[in-house]
This record gives sequence, structure tokens and C-alpha cells, in this order.
Amino acid sequence: MAELTQNPRPAKLLAAWLKTPWALAAALLAAVALLDPGNFGPVVEFAATALVSTVRYILFAVLLLAYLKATGAEVMVARAFRGRETRMIVLAALFGGLAPFCSCEVIPFIAGLLALGAPLSAVMAFWLSSPLIDPPTLLITAGALGWPFAIGKAVAAVALGLLGGFAVKLLQRHGVFASPLRQAPASSCCGCGAPKLDGQPHWRFWQEAGRRAVFRREFGSNGLFLLKWLTLAYVLEALLVHYVPAELIAGLVGGEGVLPIAVAALVGMPAYLNSYVAPPLLAGLMEQGMSAGAAMAFMVAGAVSSIPAMAAVWSLVKARVFVTYLGLGVSGAVLSGILFQLV
Repeated sequence: MAELTQNPRPAKLLAAWLKTPWALAAALLAAVALLDPGNFGPVVEFAATALVSTVRYILFAVLLLAYLKATGAEVMVARAFRGRETRMIVLAALFGGLAPFCSCEVIPFIAGLLALGAPLSAVMAFWLSSPLIDPPTLLITAGALGWPFAIGKAVAAVALGLLGGFAVKLLQRHGVFASPLRQAPASSCCGCGAPKLDGQPHWRFWQEAGRRAVFRREFGSNGLFLLKWLTLAYVLEALLVHYVPAELIAGLVGGEGVLPIAVAALVGMPAYLNSYVAPPLLAGLMEQGMSAGAAMAFMVAGAVSSIPAMAAVWSLVKARVFVTYLGLGVSGAVLSGILFQLV
């Protein structure tokens, strides 16, 4: 103890580790080992098998994301906000699912677009679709829930972006969203500022030492990020399958009709889990009786109401825009669940 006091670095490292998904996953497994040792083996085996089955999706997702960052592909996303408003809305909804931005990078990107004069309708389209899907999320969702669900979520993301964009465009005609921006854009915690509209992506990034370094850094950081969150996700799924009664889940969000879907959307918002943890957990819930439509509504509502997304909206725009964003997200989640259930 005295050594830790004299050299605080190990204590700080330990404190930082205790706040990570690794620590929570280890604590949950330790609790199973202590309280129910007979189930420890099955729980670990379930989580490990699920994680291994997803490794190929993780690897491809990390390679793709590192490539997009190293080439500077975000320039293409920024250019979607040029031209006619209708064209901007459509492209913003489409590119929202391709944007290689972390949650903190989205904040200055959006603020910069608004400050540069991009219409709120196109920004709203991007803002609604971006949290729902990106290349890693698409692959992780496919690995946990299958390609039909992953494609359905991607379609829901684009459709929600289009719905929000054109709804805001209609409201703006009546002067509802005059001067939407609350404050000027600031630099992000990732060191990125407002979007750069000039320049070209460098697809052969390996020809430049700086871009090769970006690729290596992004590959390592994103790989570790996905691995730690998915480890926690599959541990949680294993616990859910082994300890939560199936009839409880089926009673709340099982069966047909609009009510289970609406309940799932409302529960999904405050119980948000990031886009890498949610698919494995939903796979467990669906095994326990959750309907496919309710699962889709849960995932869409949770993504729109994520802490980074909500903080970005609140910090940048006025209350009326914030309420509109929230309303579009919830209604879009319920509608997505209903349509997916019908399909």
C-alpha cells in the first residue's frame, strides 16, 4: 500500500481499468463463479463461442473503418451538403450510415455544417441516420442477429433520415426553425474541427507515411474498442439467456401488435446500450421471446437517444430543434418496428 502511495501511477492505472468494460465483464463472471459455480462453465462457454463467431466481422469492420479514416473519406460526406436542398437531404441520409466518425467528432462536424450555412433539414437527416448504422455496426449486427435484421436496420436508418429531413424542410417553410444554432462550433475531443469541404480522399493511403500511421492507429484503437465492448456484450447475453425467465421477456415485448413495439421503443431510450453491445443483447432477448419488430424499435430508439447523440443536439441547437429530433426519433423507431414486423 505504501508503494502505491509513493508511486501513484499504478493506482491511477488500476482505477482507470476498473471503469472499463473489461472490469465489468470480469466482475460479472466472478459473481457467477461465486454465487452459482455450476453455471460458470456454461456462461463462459456461451460468451466465448459467440465472441469467436463474430471475430471475422470485427476484423473486417476494423479494417474498413481504418481505411476510411486513413484515406480522408469524410470529405465525401461533407460534400453531400452542397447543392439543392432536396439533393442534400437524400445524400445526407445515405451518407449518415457511412460516416467514419466517432461520437465526439460528430458534434463539431454538425456544428460546422450549420455555421457554414447548411440547411437544418439536411443536417437533421444526417443526424438521425448517423447514430443508427455505420460499417462496424452493420457487420456486428449481422453477426449477432443475421443479415436480414442488419439490412433492415440500415434501411430504417436511411428512411428515418429522409423522414426527419423532409419533415424539417416542411416546418421551415412556416418559419419554425429560424436561427436553430445555439452556439458556435468548437473543436472536438478527437482534435477534429469543422468539416473540410476542400481536398480529395487519398484512396492509396499506403503511399504516404502519415496516412499509414493513421491506419495503424485507427486499426489498433478501433479493434480494442470493439473487442472490449463485444466481450461485455456477450457476457451480458449469456447471463440474460441463463438467468432471465423467457416468459418475462415474452410478456413485456413479445407477441404481435403495436403495443410491444411501442413499449420496446420507450424502454430502449433510457436503457441505451451502444451499437456494439445492443445486437448481442437483443439476440438473447429474441431467444427469450422478444418479437423482431420490438427488437428493431428498441435498437433504433436506443441509438437515437444515445448520450453522445443527445448531448450533441442539446449543446448545439435550441430547445425546439431538440424536441423535434427526439420526437422524430421515437416515432421513427415505432414505425420502423411496425414495418419490420410486417415484413
